[in-house]
Amino acid sequence: MAATGGVGKPIAHVRRDAEGNWAEPQGLEEHIKGVATCAEHFSLTFGNGDWGRVAGLWHDLGKYQPAFQEYIRKSSGYENDAADEGGPGRVDHSVVGALWAAERFADYSPEIGRALGYLIAGHHAGLPDWSHEIGIGGALGDRLKDRSNLVDALSATPPDALLKIDSPITSPCGRAPSLENDDIMRESMHLWIRMLFSCLVDADFLDTEGYMDPRRTLTRGAEMKGLLEHKRQFDDYMAKKTAKAQQTPVNIVRAKILAECRSHAEWEPGMFSLTVPTGGGKTLSSMAFALEHAIKKGKRRIIVAIPYTSIIEQTAKQYRDIFGDDAVLEHHSNFDPDKETEHSRLASENWDVPIIVTTNVQLFESLFASRTSACRKLHSLVNSVIILDEAQMLPPGYLQPIVSVLKGLTEMFGASVVLCTATQPVLSGKIESGKALLKGFAPGSVRELMTDPSGLAKTLKRVELRRHPKGDEAVSWEEIAGELATLHQVICIVNTRKDCRTLYDLLPEGAIHLSALMCPEHRSEVISGGKGIKARLARNGPLRVVSTQLVEAGVDIDFPVVYRALAGLDSMAQAAGRCNREGKLNNLGKLGQTIIFRPPKEAPSGLLRKGQDAGSEILRCFPKDVAELNPEVFKRYFELFFRKVNSFDAKGIMRLLSGPDIDELKIQFRTAASRFSLIENAGQKAVIVWYERAASEQHRALSSADLIAQLEKEGPDRGLVRALQRFAVNVPVHAIDTLKSDGSIRELRGMDGLYAQNVAKLYDPVFGLRLEGPNLSALDFIA
Repeated sequence: MAATGGVGKPIAHVRRDAEGNWAEPQGLEEHIKGVATCAEHFSLTFGNGDWGRVAGLWHDLGKYQPAFQEYIRKSSGYENDAADEGGPGRVDHSVVGALWAAERFADYSPEIGRALGYLIAGHHAGLPDWSHEIGIGGALGDRLKDRSNLVDALSATPPDALLKIDSPITSPCGRAPSLENDDIMRESMHLWIRMLFSCLVDADFLDTEGYMDPRRTLTRGAEMKGLLEHKRQFDDYMAKKTAKAQQTPVNIVRAKILAECRSHAEWEPGMFSLTVPTGGGKTLSSMAFALEHAIKKGKRRIIVAIPYTSIIEQTAKQYRDIFGDDAVLEHHSNFDPDKETEHSRLASENWDVPIIVTTNVQLFESLFASRTSACRKLHSLVNSVIILDEAQMLPPGYLQPIVSVLKGLTEMFGASVVLCTATQPVLSGKIESGKALLKGFAPGSVRELMTDPSGLAKTLKRVELRRHPKGDEAVSWEEIAGELATLHQVICIVNTRKDCRTLYDLLPEGAIHLSALMCPEHRSEVISGGKGIKARLARNGPLRVVSTQLVEAGVDIDFPVVYRALAGLDSMAQAAGRCNREGKLNNLGKLGQTIIFRPPKEAPSGLLRKGQDAGSEILRCFPKDVAELNPEVFKRYFELFFRKVNSFDAKGIMRLLSGPDIDELKIQFRTAASRFSLIENAGQKAVIVWYERAASEQHRALSSADLIAQLEKEGPDRGLVRALQRFAVNVPVHAIDTLKSDGSIRELRGMDGLYAQNVAKLYDPVFGLRLEGPNLSALDFIA
């Protein structure tokens, strides 16, 4: 049975109802106007509603082509609607609106047509490059040379009310060009176009979803509380927490930090730093600032970005305990298929909740992305408060584009950004490293929320950081294991997963292993479960833990002794933050002990090695300042470390996005996106492992294997994808290839580039995912 809707009435989408019959198609003009209204609403938040409206009205002009209408009437559902760049058998509809914009404004302002062209031509396949790059494809400059699709669409006589509309007249973010802001506007034009693109694709997805799945649309934003209500929840939580807390010296200082954050929330929006020693309560204090600041300055939502996927769950859980599950989105997995489908796009996150906890990878790679599903959420950053937790973890090779985009967010899109850490990096002014130059934030533009960070460090001194008796001499793992075995409670943090496994194998029975090869659900149980680390610490039972650096931020565990393999000073200081965290030893007239040792093998070459070398030099030259963890010593460390960095824009991102052709809006969006990868040795994929604990309230009774089966049967939806994050392990591509070739993992049906465990014993109850393959015995081969 063909889709109905009447001959001559152009349609946008078709679907089947619950009984499998064709429902009334969605009219094309209805869809176009719905998208235009929504895109205008989104882009009004930064003063460019007229741009959103025009992009929405023209984004699907190509669907007026007779060939497209014939194609969609013969299609078996909206999955086949994802025509993108005119591949074999496809009708290229997305280029038509771009061609019309270029033609319409050719004489008046070619740049207007070009800006709209990026949005419209990319609204399915993603923002294109202007010029062709080998291996990238889809260059806008090339696609605008062929008018045939536009001629076909115009032959169907689309309504003049859609075609003959006025040009957008507002300037980017409503800013009039001037000597003062011209540089930031030029540098941020790619961000402005990406924000408009975000408005368009989110509007398109939402309108499509409204037709395809009205029930899902009704659940978006249901019973969503405002930030004012969340502030009330937060205040109630803190009042109860304070009433129960003992008046220890540490808690007294935490209360002062909280009060100072709240008192400075009235400062004008922009860049802030929050320099608080580890264990000083910055997770809650930064949220207090964000809530107060958002309410006083009219901000819309709060985004908390954390460096590691492996530590995000604790922060998200703490916020959910305060604000409720529906108010907090935990978004971190790289659970995105290689090839997007309409299903995967509609299931992608648009951050339409008040509080988001995410990772640096998810945040910054989205800010430089070209794909629709990654860009969809970006307009939610407008007029928001962004907390960058552990800001020292921002990768040096990408610092210039990151600093640039943070300037753009604060100066053009009304965001406030908080650089939150105990070990503040030096990011203001000009920083030189040989030929490399970092153009940081303007001197004085980053305002510190604490009046006296150095005084705080002295008041909160709970640990002594010192070198191992062997000093610069390497210490064998056998020696370290012997020393750990003599201690009642100790954690040893090492630089690599291999070192972690080696040391664990040398420890007495009952030791605990932690690494990022364990899925988040597994790690949470090991840290916070009834028999986990926190419970054993609370019972004062014997406990020896060996971990990679995943515990160095966002994990509030408290050991009397910490061993740390030599690393960057920031990592060593973060390790010290797991030592005597609550100051219990201070009450006994003692300090916690953090011992720094040189491991048998140096840190891997690259930034880890450079950090280790700079940390070793600072340890030798400023032992007293290091022992005191004086904030000033971290400035010396980062100045030394940055001098060892080869480039602050290692992949040439700035030239691709704001190079010499930026005045003509010739931007290489897709090439820049392909190069911007915060994880070294780019190319990690998510593997969903078999683990039996449930992931969420909604999926409480389901194991990961059940969720995998549901995903393959029903396709992705936001709740299911969120649940599966808890069972995902990120794996390098070379390991993926090996595991796939021997059948240990398989690609998920309908989800190109996403994988699931396929054989038993591939996931170890101690070590997590076995990259070397399943741990099989002879008995496993007996039928």
